[in-house]
Amino acid sequence: MSKADEILKVLEDRRNVLLAGPPGTGKSMLLTEIAHLFEDQGSGSTPRYKPEGAVPIPPSPTSSLPGDIGKASNRKVFQSVLHQSSKYRDFLTGVMPDVRAGKAPGTFRITEGILYRASEFAKQPDSAALLIIDEINRGPTVQVFGGAIVAMEADKRLGVDGQRTKTTQFFDLLNPADGELVEYAFPSRLYILAAMNQADVSVEPLDVAFLRRWAPFNLEPSTRVLREYFGLPASSSEELPAAPTSNGDVFEATVRAFDAVNRRIALGRGPEFRIGHGVLMRTGEKPGTIDEALEHVNTCWRLIKNHIDEAFFGDVRGTAIVLNADRGIEGNPYSLEETSFGDSPRAQINGPTTVAREKLYGLLKALAETGE
Repeated sequence: MSKADEILKVLEDRRNVLLAGPPGTGKSMLLTEIAHLFEDQGSGSTPRYKPEGAVPIPPSPTSSLPGDIGKASNRKVFQSVLHQSSKYRDFLTGVMPDVRAGKAPGTFRITEGILYRASEFAKQPDSAALLIIDEINRGPTVQVFGGAIVAMEADKRLGVDGQRTKTTQFFDLLNPADGELVEYAFPSRLYILAAMNQADVSVEPLDVAFLRRWAPFNLEPSTRVLREYFGLPASSSEELPAAPTSNGDVFEATVRAFDAVNRRIALGRGPEFRIGHGVLMRTGEKPGTIDEALEHVNTCWRLIKNHIDEAFFGDVRGTAIVLNADRGIEGNPYSLEETSFGDSPRAQINGPTTVAREKLYGLLKALAETGE
């Protein structure tokens, strides 16, 4: 089962899923894939031929989407990105100046935010809505959702028939139609899929009470994915050659370096600060020669080095350990120098800002050294 299918099943069960993982693990691609499946899978006008079924050609289209998602023939995806300027009125409802053409100065209106619009769509007969929120930890998340957080969970929604159940939770909401404060509840077929990068040091952690409303789905950096992408064997214990004789040697050294660097990052800074496999992948054909492979990996290395520098900002020795710069390994262009500033001991990393292509393979071999 693909990750997209797994997430759709969790969405059907829990209604709210929070996708998390280091940068480059494929979160954005998954969001796009799930959006496509939600709207398009099994929703065509031509019924599918099912020879194993009681009726080989059913009278209406069938869907392989799970549960209530698949039962709804009218499905729509809403997408948003949270940021520092996001407000409650952008997601639900609220009062704001009406600056639309033809409106008198000083006129106000009640907004219909994206969560409200998705909810109203899902309340229509035979309908389901998926709200995708990227970078959910980049905005004032709790303020944006407000009182809606008490009504998000699957068992706090309205029933599939749209009626109130014993556990339905309501919250106060400005009604866009008349401006009155009304009690509001979310429909059963409203699905919310959010994504975040836990290693983003520029934002605050999400509120624990808010996180409890979500089913977590974590993505991990994968050497298996890289080995498949580069056409390498599932595993290899052979010693790397002194110099690459094929593009496969470059890719093997790259994957081993990637794995070793991530293990050191996880120990020194935490697993959420690791590097995703996507940073080493590109669209189009795989580099076919040694020079093309080195050029590709060299471009990727700049991104990886920037990530390491940011994750270990201010920690020179931590950066040196990740780069294996403290071990004096032959071929490593980076080295740790112990020096002093006045009477105070200092440490600095010596090495190029940009690694020359002819030195890259030596760097990859040095990074792959584990010292075991």
